[in-house]
This record gives sequence, C-alpha cells and structure tokens, in this order.
Amino acid sequence: MTQATQQPEQQQVLVPLTTPEEVDTFLKEYPLAAVFKAGTCHKTMQGFGVLETFLKRHDLPVGFIRVVDWRPASNHVAERTGIIHHSPQFILFREGEPQFEVNNWDITSQALTPVFEAQVPRRSGEGAIATEDNVEPYRRLMRAFLDGGLSEWAFQDQYVTLFRDDASLRSQREFELLSRLFGDPDAYHGGLHQLGAPQARGDLRARVQALLTELG
Repeated sequence: MTQATQQPEQQQVLVPLTTPEEVDTFLKEYPLAAVFKAGTCHKTMQGFGVLETFLKRHDLPVGFIRVVDWRPASNHVAERTGIIHHSPQFILFREGEPQFEVNNWDITSQALTPVFEAQVPRRSGEGAIATEDNVEPYRRLMRAFLDGGLSEWAFQDQYVTLFRDDASLRSQREFELLSRLFGDPDAYHGGLHQLGAPQARGDLRARVQALLTELG
C-alpha cells in the first residue's frame, strides 16, 4: 500500500517590526495576526519555542519585536492596545484589535491551545519557521570543553550564562536540546545558579558529546 502524499511545508510569515509604522502596516495587511515581543533572556527562547509548535500546525502571521533594539515599536503596541508591556509577550490581533495576550512563563501549550483551536485556522501542511539564530556559540563552547580548554566548572558557568542570556527565537527542539545539559530553566524560573556539580546529571563529557552530535 502506498503512503499518502505528504503536504509541502508552508513558509511561516515571520516579520521583524522595528518601527511604529511597521507595526501598523503589518496589522493592516494581515486581518488575523500576532505580535511577539522578544526580551533579553531565555524566557524569550522558551516562549517562542512553545509558539513555534503551534505555528507548525496553524496559519498565523507573526510580527516580532526585539524590545531593547526596537523600543518605539514596542511602546507603540502598548499604547495602541492598552496592554501593559512584558517580554516575552504574545498578543493575538483580529482586524487590528487585540483578542488575547499572555506573558513570560505563562506562554505555555496549555494557555495557547484553546486560543489557537478556536481562533486560528489549521494549515493543510506543516509550517516551516526560519529564523536567523544559530547554535554556533554553544558548539564552540562545547568543543572547547571537549578539547580540554575548559574545566567542568568553568564550562558549566559559561554555558549556563550563555543560556540564561539567550533571547533567540528558537524552535522548541533547539530549546529542549540546549536546556538538556543543566536543566530546563522553566523549572527554576531563573534559578540556574542553584545547580549543583557539573556531573550531577551523569557523565558530563558523554552528555556534551551526545548533544554536539544531535545539534549537527
């Protein structure tokens, strides 16, 4: 029996919104759309990773704002909607009017599921989400450790710092892989400094090598 023909991937609309004018143009162009505000730490990576799983299945244009770099655009969204600024922040719009918002650690599958199921159409295929972020800084750090250039404690300290400050728009797969070595920050709410010895989760060198292989 032949397998069913797979639907081609559909490119996700992911637009940087750097000015107030770009915000207004985006919301006018797409009657149903969302704005995602990206902050300066791993909460953004975690939140977008959750959102990415929904964008694979649902057709929703997303405009993103890096709030530190594009502050006027972020302020304009707050003024236009009356919604207090947070980062990360997800706001769903219909005809330019906000319908739903969720912030910080509350950007979860449980929070988004009823909203997407009720308000956002499903795709016929799977969405392809392309961002400009990469994992090379993590690869370099892991190679330095495996080559003997960093002690276990120095590696843990530098890796955790890099991870905590990572505000990339990553897939959930990348987020879960990168959080594997020293735990999911969602469980600690920023308390990564409370982690114990680098070997606490098993042989560190073996786990680093495995992660490096999976990242490709």
